[in-house]
Amino acid sequence: MDIHIFYTKAYDWIFANGPRVIVGIIIFFIGLWIIKLIRAAIQKRMSQNEVHSSLQPFFLSLSITSLYLMLVILVMEIMGIELTIFTTVIGAATVAAGLALSGTLQNFAGGILILLLKPFELDDNIIAQGQDGRVTSIQIFYTVIITPDNKTVIIPNGKLFNEVIVNVTREGKRRLDINIKLGYAADPEQVKSIIENAISQTPNILKTPGTTVGVLALEIDGIKYVVNVWVDPKNFLKTKLSLQERIIVDLRAAGVKLPGT
Repeated sequence: MDIHIFYTKAYDWIFANGPRVIVGIIIFFIGLWIIKLIRAAIQKRMSQNEVHSSLQPFFLSLSITSLYLMLVILVMEIMGIELTIFTTVIGAATVAAGLALSGTLQNFAGGILILLLKPFELDDNIIAQGQDGRVTSIQIFYTVIITPDNKTVIIPNGKLFNEVIVNVTREGKRRLDINIKLGYAADPEQVKSIIENAISQTPNILKTPGTTVGVLALEIDGIKYVVNVWVDPKNFLKTKLSLQERIIVDLRAAGVKLPGT
């Protein structure tokens, strides 16, 4: 008797829900096939648009996982499976993960924005978070720069993207400013001539947009001269040291009295 009732109920359930289950299974496999096609299309489109290699796996994984989740929910709806508990569990897990990984997620979001918006790229020299150096690696969670004294600095992308970033490489040239103070006994025209000659003898100084040498200010204890030249950002420090040394040597050789002498 019990077996008869079981078979009767099973038959009634299959008769009532069987078509929906079959349709759900068919849609599930069709959905898998469509997702496979979408995956190939996404990969092709990212390659054509030259999406950063560090972002491609992330975007592909995020897109495909979202499609799988949508497919599962659709199939469950078609089969008549209640989604209340399912959605509650997902919501609770999402909130818990967000609270636990808030700092990590901030760095992750910063990394995505840096790779998408490209405020700087590999080998750019940047000034950020009190650090000055060359970018050697841009990861999802952090950026690595090498300072002129060969220190490796790892900066979290969350802090990096939310603060001021000075990119000294992007424009292709950087202005080098040098201020010199000499006594009033020095002839300004002679000083300018000596400095201009020193500039012409110093390597790595760009011809355009040109140089500037002039009197910046008249102060009680002397005249302040300004020197502006343009250099390749990679040669900035080297050129600055070389030019300053040449100016001092040439001024001294011409008999111009330097401060403190």
